[in-house]
Amino acid sequence: MVNMVELHSLPALDKLKIIEALWADLANDEYSIPNLTWYEEDLLKTEEMYINGSIEAVDWQQAKKELCSQF
Repeated sequence: MVNMVELHSLPALDKLKIIEALWADLANDEYSIPNLTWYEEDLLKTEEMYINGSIEAVDWQQAKKELCSQF
């Protein structure tokens, strides 16, 4: 098992490989993931804002550009 000090020292590519492995493992058993009510509430709130016109959809390529410019 990798401790946090070791994790911080890993190259970004290795960290991404770990993330992918964890994601694949979680995706194999979707019922093992706890129901995150706060996440569902946020999704419903966002959907409501979209339906009532207070936010609008953004093209995925544009959204990635905007996010990359922020970070």
